[in-house]
Amino acid sequence: MAKLRYLIFISIALFLSACSNTKYLAANQKLYTGGEVKITDKDIKKSDADDLKGNLQSLLRPIPNASILGLRVKLWIYNKTRTNKRTGLRHYLNTHFGEPPVLVSNVDLEKNSGILQNRLQNVSYFLAQVSGDTVSKGKTAKAVYTVQAGPSYHYRSITFPTQKDDLDTAVTGTSAQTFLKVGDKYSLDIIKNERVRIDARLKEEGFFYFAPEDLIMRYDSTVANHQIDMFVKVKDATPDEARWIYKIRNIYVYPHYSLRDTGTKLDSAVKYRWYNVIDPKNTVRPFTFKNSVLLHPGDVYNRTQHNSSLNRMINLGPFKYVKNRFEDVTPDSAFLDVYYQLTQYKRKSLSLDLLARQTSANYNGTQVNLNFRNKNTFKGAELFTVTLFASTDIQFGSNNNGYNVYQTGIQPSISWPRFISPFNFTTNNAFIPHTILTTGYTLINRTKLYTLNSFNGSFGYSWKPSLHKQHDLNLINITYVDAASVSKIYMDSIKHTRNPALAHVINNQFTFGPSYGYTYTNTTEDYRTNTFYYNGKVSMSGNLYGILTGADTLRGKVSKLFGTPFNQYVKLENEFRFFHKLTPAIKFASRLLVGVGLPYGNSTVLPYSQQFFIGGPNSLRGFQARSIGPGAYNLPPSLTPGSNFLADESGDIKIEANAEFRPKLFSIVEGALFVDAGNIWLLRPNKFQPGAAFGSNFINQMAVDAGFGLRLDLTVLILRTDIGFPLIKPSLPASLRTTINGIDFTDARWRGSNYIFNLAIGYPF
Repeated sequence: MAKLRYLIFISIALFLSACSNTKYLAANQKLYTGGEVKITDKDIKKSDADDLKGNLQSLLRPIPNASILGLRVKLWIYNKTRTNKRTGLRHYLNTHFGEPPVLVSNVDLEKNSGILQNRLQNVSYFLAQVSGDTVSKGKTAKAVYTVQAGPSYHYRSITFPTQKDDLDTAVTGTSAQTFLKVGDKYSLDIIKNERVRIDARLKEEGFFYFAPEDLIMRYDSTVANHQIDMFVKVKDATPDEARWIYKIRNIYVYPHYSLRDTGTKLDSAVKYRWYNVIDPKNTVRPFTFKNSVLLHPGDVYNRTQHNSSLNRMINLGPFKYVKNRFEDVTPDSAFLDVYYQLTQYKRKSLSLDLLARQTSANYNGTQVNLNFRNKNTFKGAELFTVTLFASTDIQFGSNNNGYNVYQTGIQPSISWPRFISPFNFTTNNAFIPHTILTTGYTLINRTKLYTLNSFNGSFGYSWKPSLHKQHDLNLINITYVDAASVSKIYMDSIKHTRNPALAHVINNQFTFGPSYGYTYTNTTEDYRTNTFYYNGKVSMSGNLYGILTGADTLRGKVSKLFGTPFNQYVKLENEFRFFHKLTPAIKFASRLLVGVGLPYGNSTVLPYSQQFFIGGPNSLRGFQARSIGPGAYNLPPSLTPGSNFLADESGDIKIEANAEFRPKLFSIVEGALFVDAGNIWLLRPNKFQPGAAFGSNFINQMAVDAGFGLRLDLTVLILRTDIGFPLIKPSLPASLRTTINGIDFTDARWRGSNYIFNLAIGYPF
């Protein structure tokens, strides 16, 4: 209580001190508190007037002293720390945290009025009048600007060029997509954007030297009823070069360019298909650029194709700078020579990464990576990497405390910036396709439980048909896991639970088969009110081989490949996210996850790495990681007497939904209110896990939690804290699903023993 009184006293003192800023002003000075815009026209709709007022007030200068809840704290710091010294703490606080007073004498009413009037005329109010005055109150004053906007002017007609030369015809050909619409208000900003739009379209049609400034937009505002006739016209002074349609003649690529290279060296050019490579040191093989040089001799110049070529050259990997030069080579006819000048990175590099991480199982740990990279392995822009890694992961809390996970391993991989296939696949957008071969070995040691050897390999393709879409196709994924050692604690756990999934962790696991993933997202476009993210994936193992060999484990026919039983399954995963921007500072985020795995033939259970889990900091935040389900199955408190090891709960089916309200509170701090719901289930009943199978009452088996949290945007990362409260525990009897021992979940004693604190990096979704 004494501390509370002390904080209240400090707050009141700060408030009173902040309010006394005006006592530092000279007798003839007044503190400027801001500007106000008053629109007197009664004919303007209230919504239009509010938008107009907000637009105009943002133009007023100067900006008054910053305030928080009405307190000008920065000004108060400035006044309290004023000093003639040029060093010391007071000087530092004064110059870095203080803010000098903004006086009403700094306000130029006439200039601001002119700016507002000009802005009104630019948004269709041609007859607008603005006058400014100051209103004083004690030692403070504000500026008031009275606006008589008058009527707004609208377009009656839009006329494009009617002449018949190539340029006029091309400009008129863009009219179907014009931003200028009959009936809309006049807007100078839209007119400027219209000129840029037309220029962008003409750049796709060969008008290399055309510019937005070659267009003039003339309007006639003398027509009746405050209307405008708009005329789009090419300036008479437009030079001939801007009227010509240019084509490509020769293309030259310099893969090892430096600023010291001053000559064109055309005598050393090597012709490859439609372009020439000038590389006397033979650092890159000529075929490397066949998927990057998208313009061809004889093509009409196209800016999209040109920009896509530049993007693709950067995405090849070995080049840190790419620039181009166009040379007008035939004055009597319109042709261009193209020069691409590429500066290379160092070919080989060695790096060391130190990482802090959090896994989906709520383990916190560190990892060290030693990476070797060769960015041009076979002189075809192939990226070869070898990573040696070691990590340690610790799960804090009473459950599984002490059962740490240690991993060491090696992962070589190579990526080709093209499709490697017997079939000829081509793309012509800004994104380079990649063929990827990955292999690896990991030694996994889970303290006190088991040690596993894990071998993996994959071969496939990744490509983007557009900015928002991505495809990932692995023709083959191979994983082989065998147990090097298993402890008595883990064997006793299997014996007590008789859970086949738990036993399958230490069984030899051999999976091989294809996978395909598709991603669509426009979440990077911050200007949108609604954005979406979707990821779908299908993965399979042993399907065709299992069918051909007649594998049927349930009937005792276990098929093997290379002397080892293999997994046979089909797995489907779907994740959908929806983001809605309520205001620039408030967002609503939601997510839906649905997945199902079907083991069959040679398998009765999915391999551990392919099973579904739920709960934890990126899932249901009111529950421990991987502690829910499957279904209504209730895991015993401890699997082994004297042990606190709790096995991860897993299933064949997963449904999860999350919703989060994200308001920005202040500075770098964002808040969150969230609700999570979901569970996992087995596809088939298991007598050792009653209530675990998916059925018609799955809705009643959903776990539900709610909570709140904070996010700190530290620029390089998002630091997140969440506190979640379980509301419904599906493993409890129906009468107790929202209570613990008869205590209502709103009771303080219940909250104290049942909330989950999560500390994580990044948003949960």
